[in-house]
Amino acid sequence: MDVNVAAAAACAIAGLGVGLTAAIAFRWSEREQARDRRSTSGTKNPAGGSGTALEPTLPPGVDTVLSVLRSCAIVLGDGDEVVKASSAAYAMGLVRGGAMAVDQMLALARATRRDGEIRQVELEVPRPGAARAAEPLAVSVRVAPLGSRLVLVLVEDLTERRRVEAVRRDFVANVSHELKTPVGALSLLSEAVADAADDPEAVQRFAGRMQIEATRLASLVQEIIDLSRVQDDRLMIDPEPVAVDELIAEAIDRCRQPAAAKQIHIAAGGTVGLYLHGNRGQLAAALGNLVENAVNYSPPRTRVAIATRRISSAAVLGEADGELIEISVTDQGIGISEKDRERVFERFYRVDPARSRLTGGTGLGLSIVKHVAASHGGTVSVWSVEGQGSTFTVRLPAGQAPTDRPLSGERSEQPTSITTPLLAPEARK
Repeated sequence: MDVNVAAAAACAIAGLGVGLTAAIAFRWSEREQARDRRSTSGTKNPAGGSGTALEPTLPPGVDTVLSVLRSCAIVLGDGDEVVKASSAAYAMGLVRGGAMAVDQMLALARATRRDGEIRQVELEVPRPGAARAAEPLAVSVRVAPLGSRLVLVLVEDLTERRRVEAVRRDFVANVSHELKTPVGALSLLSEAVADAADDPEAVQRFAGRMQIEATRLASLVQEIIDLSRVQDDRLMIDPEPVAVDELIAEAIDRCRQPAAAKQIHIAAGGTVGLYLHGNRGQLAAALGNLVENAVNYSPPRTRVAIATRRISSAAVLGEADGELIEISVTDQGIGISEKDRERVFERFYRVDPARSRLTGGTGLGLSIVKHVAASHGGTVSVWSVEGQGSTFTVRLPAGQAPTDRPLSGERSEQPTSITTPLLAPEARK
């Protein structure tokens, strides 16, 4: 009996040893096969090192093609690892730590690897490094198989294209709405004139209203034409010397009548004899729009100030790139809230639409100013506090005065000078 027990125990130990040996051999075989697959698909280190790259080999020519594509390119291996990715893919935050960072794109790549079908969708992905509430990036994603084991993901950023399309749609809708208002008013007033043919006083009253609406319509059409000429922000071709004093005089003369009706005093101060280099008509329209806005949005019996000076670009841009002419228009009006300050230069944007209707504003004036400044290589900015007024400042590259013109001096010798600014000097910076 003892002999049989000992024999059984020996057999059991022998069987256990065989089983362990088989398991170890099986695991070792799997490792060797995996190593063989990696070594077969691997390439020598391009830097000349002794190690081998673990990345699968891309088909011939694919690397060159991906390097010249405008779209972001990402190549995924059979284990979802990133084999190749363009710098734009990292910049957009699509790849992090050698892995695809967008789950939706990763799911598309897995589906394409499974059935071999090409897929194309449009997605919204978070902006890299932006807050969670920031507007996401709109992208077009195209996923296709690349060989038997790789998947190619091409991503194109559509954010700017969508923004331009939205601006275009808004512009068409706003233009249609703005044109419809005075045209509809003229139609109704013409019917009223026809019905009141026997009442001279009514005819005269309606005719006056028709003239107001016709003037508003003509102003809107002219501003649309002006905006279409400058909205591409291209630098001026063959500019000419333009006297800043003449631009200011023209702007004051343009607003003289509405300013007198509200008892608003327009005063100019600063340096005289300054010159710009550009299109005189566009510069006059831009400055005229600023002064007209200041008058329209100022309460009666207040003051609008126009100040000019020559400054170094180093003080503004931080680099000695030349001299700038700074023109500031200050009012004592209703002011602009912080949330509206960044949007006042958008086309058809109004801080107070109801008030703009009363003042006859079209919402295009400040947009024209922005584009004129950009096309002349300058900038426009606004400082404002609600209830205390606003200061719009245009900075443009200084031009050379014609040889037959007097040198610049101080405007303080003229009757329209301002001895005390309406706002603190730091408000104009």
